[in-house]
Amino acid sequence: MNLVVDVGNSAVKLAVFDNGELIEKIRCEYSQFSLEIENLLKLHRRISACISSNVGNMQIEQILEDLQDISHLKLSSLLKFPFTIKYKTPETLGVDRLALTTAAFYAYPNKDVLVIDAGTCITFDFINSSGQYLGGSISPGLKMRYQSLNHFTAKLPLLTKKQPESFIGQSTVEAIHVGVVCGTVAEIDGMIQRFTEEYPYLTVILTGGDSNFLSNQLKNSIFANSNFLLEGLNHILDFNRT
Repeated sequence: MNLVVDVGNSAVKLAVFDNGELIEKIRCEYSQFSLEIENLLKLHRRISACISSNVGNMQIEQILEDLQDISHLKLSSLLKFPFTIKYKTPETLGVDRLALTTAAFYAYPNKDVLVIDAGTCITFDFINSSGQYLGGSISPGLKMRYQSLNHFTAKLPLLTKKQPESFIGQSTVEAIHVGVVCGTVAEIDGMIQRFTEEYPYLTVILTGGDSNFLSNQLKNSIFANSNFLLEGLNHILDFNRT
């Protein structure tokens, strides 16, 4: 039984896998992490291994290293992966992107797959049918775009995401929503189109915190899975134990 820990920019996700099956998932704030770990270990006493992915500011390594009778693996590019990494600087590659690529490799073997993670940032990661991770791109997520308009101007208000009623904003507030939301959708559709022109049998996966908000607006067929990153982490843990 495996424990998966995903530390994001604002919260932590904990998941328990048994023989590859996700049996429990918890989302908690940083302040509740130690308590939730303790509760999970009491509930699932057969947990014997743990993997952690940390892209946030929380220091969790010592807490996990102190867990008795549980081996801890920290995700990094130095681990073994079931695919070939062609990225020029793998040491700078975000660990969450490695986990998503791993999930794509197992979910869609021998296929060209583009994974789009719509979270704090929007990341595009591509693995080809030969099992080669070629890289992708990074751009600001929805929240970051709203914040930047407010931060770098004197008068534009700070808004939260909202579906525009039209692609023509007839007030400043409407114009911001159109610019951010429609602009993001156009960017994603455009990137998918670029990949499809070179890889016509492309499989596209959309995940991340804003995936549900964006999915209905995109032109292309998307397979959305909110547990995709957690599944990738579990695969990496199993792959490095063999």
